[in-house]
Amino acid sequence: MPESKIHNVLVIAEAGVNHDGNMEQALKLVDVAADAGADLVKFQTFDASALATANAALAEYQEKASGAPSQADAAGQLAMLKQLQLSEQDHIELIAHCEDRGIGFFSTAFDLRSLDFLADIGAKRFKVPSGEITNLPYLRRIASFRKEIIMSTGMADLKEIGEAIGCLEAAGLPKDKITLLHCTTEYPAPIEEVNLRAMSAMGGTFGVAVGYSDHTDGIDVAIAAVAMGASVIEKHFTLDRNLPGPDHRASLEPSALKEMIGSVRRIESALGSEHKQCTASERKNIMLVRKSIVAARAIQKDEVLSEESLTVKRPASGLSPMMWDDVIGKRASRSFKPDEVIEL
Repeated sequence: MPESKIHNVLVIAEAGVNHDGNMEQALKLVDVAADAGADLVKFQTFDASALATANAALAEYQEKASGAPSQADAAGQLAMLKQLQLSEQDHIELIAHCEDRGIGFFSTAFDLRSLDFLADIGAKRFKVPSGEITNLPYLRRIASFRKEIIMSTGMADLKEIGEAIGCLEAAGLPKDKITLLHCTTEYPAPIEEVNLRAMSAMGGTFGVAVGYSDHTDGIDVAIAAVAMGASVIEKHFTLDRNLPGPDHRASLEPSALKEMIGSVRRIESALGSEHKQCTASERKNIMLVRKSIVAARAIQKDEVLSEESLTVKRPASGLSPMMWDDVIGKRASRSFKPDEVIEL
């Protein structure tokens, strides 16, 4: 599974289940993510019967979605998930299309068999979704692959996150292979519950890389997360927010996804390094906007230079005003006209 060039910020375009079980739609989602400049396009890999019981209820946001099953025997998660699962052959076809489009394929597995399948087809990294952060058998299995793990932390507190990291480490995964994603597991996430500072707090607490999985409306919070140091941004996208299905309404449409990624790239470029220095583009302006010590009035040769006889003005072609104390009290080396640069 070749992956596109990785930027400082890894941008994951989350297609999820927004293919609605339609492979033609899934392939179009790959195209949208590639055209927008994402590093990875992410789907979801699961066996519905291994993921939910027959009586597992729909989440509130799923019930509100126009595509949620309405018939009496399809009122829960299981029926909905069966409509949305991808076959193993679908995965192979999607991976091939990703290769053609120059974007990395990525998927979240929600059960042990699906984890094994992704490992068998050569997955280079794995995703722990928020709902599996308290699933010990799942954490042990995913750690056993010894691959990079990106773990979402929606609904979890620091204690649960620490326990999950401990499980991964105990199963043999080095901590430097773990990236934590702060997220709020609601669709869309209320802006007042985002609490972006928690992302930085997790990094400081656990000593791992951090990022942000964004479920808010719009692109503002994802861009803010990059400015705060996120190394990964994950965002749901769709072909059309009005399509049936549980996640479309909380997803970006193609133009907004492209706008978000463009903003992320500009912000990561603007962040630069911690080294403060005069830049190449600034250098040419030094002479024009800094100042020199100049004569405030006509000055005679051998006159004692004073604060009354001197001033500072642009350009910076003479002595720096930082030498003011060194110049005051000296005798003029020659006569100077008003505004003439002082020479010692």
